[in-house]
Amino acid sequence: MTAAPTVLQVLPALESGGVERGTLEIADAVIRAGGRALVASAGGRLVAPLERLGARHVTLPLRTKNPVGILRNAGHLAALARAEGVAIIHARSRAPAWSALLAARRSGAHFVTTYHGTYNEGVPGKRLYNSVMARGERVIAISRFIAEHIRRVHGTDPARIRIIPRGVDPALFDPDGVAPARIAALRGAWGVPPDRPVILLPGRLARWKGQAVLVEAMAAVPAAVALLVGGGGPSLRAELAARIAALGLQGRVILAGHADDMPAALLLGDIVLHASTDPEAFGRTVIEAQAMARPVIAADLGGPRETVEEGVTGWRVPPGDPAALAAAIRRVLALPPAERAAIGARARARVLAGNTTAAMQAATLAVYRELTQGTGQGTDQGEPAQGRAA
Repeated sequence: MTAAPTVLQVLPALESGGVERGTLEIADAVIRAGGRALVASAGGRLVAPLERLGARHVTLPLRTKNPVGILRNAGHLAALARAEGVAIIHARSRAPAWSALLAARRSGAHFVTTYHGTYNEGVPGKRLYNSVMARGERVIAISRFIAEHIRRVHGTDPARIRIIPRGVDPALFDPDGVAPARIAALRGAWGVPPDRPVILLPGRLARWKGQAVLVEAMAAVPAAVALLVGGGGPSLRAELAARIAALGLQGRVILAGHADDMPAALLLGDIVLHASTDPEAFGRTVIEAQAMARPVIAADLGGPRETVEEGVTGWRVPPGDPAALAAAIRRVLALPPAERAAIGARARARVLAGNTTAAMQAATLAVYRELTQGTGQGTDQGEPAQGRAA
């Protein structure tokens, strides 16, 4: 089998988000390694950037959860795989993964999945539906937390699991690469006062992302301004705005909306927060903030437990506890600037050592080689972060 195979990635759509960015990053890696990258999805605004990389996009109605639609998509994917000589079909979401699994069986391609979250099991049959993400010949877990979840929930053989954390581009997320004018532009656009410390919470508006926790906490942090940076959730936005007004926090808690320049936005924050109330599979915004050498306070659950070492690369607080979050913010703001800077520097060094896009790409290509060339079994967990689940 060729060292640079044709890889078909399958996901619902290419609009925005971590799964979608990861798809483009792997397509880029496949092409740079001399292979061919195909992506099947329902389309979206990231199709053009994907095609600029040299990948081919195939539009299919892969958002559907209708069983008939899933079977039809399986037929289209199998035909595509046979026609293009696809060696690897890599599924990144549940409904299209069922189509991808059937297509792999029909075409003879290897089947790989990336398990991106702790999927809800609140209705009968949901565990079976979710289980497709644990059926890959190799199952990529994006954190040790997710690897353990896969073993516990699905009974997956640890020999099939590969732990590959998400990564950031250290050239893009580089504090030395952001001109002061970029930070000043955001400060002006969002109406952030120049004389107060800034607490920044990045992430789309969603109840479990913890924006409401920060709003409540800010009533006990009178010296600072909070920025909630992220789009979506119009109903939640209205609820948050009403609560901000009820607490008299107008001008001190700012619903900033979407930011196109996240490196500059992160540098605007004196402290960057992760406040999720449900376990985050990994928490990419945490390592983005750390790459920018920002002090980070994270909720003590899920993936951030692996990237935020208490008192070394940041701090952790109980999830969903406004009083604990407020106390942590006050405590960190009271530290000498040099001590906060030292925490940020250690956090960036940790990211550069193991959570870069290049490391994630290399580890994923190694998984592909395992299947197409029969090479190695990865490394034991506890060596590099990328490795086999223990």
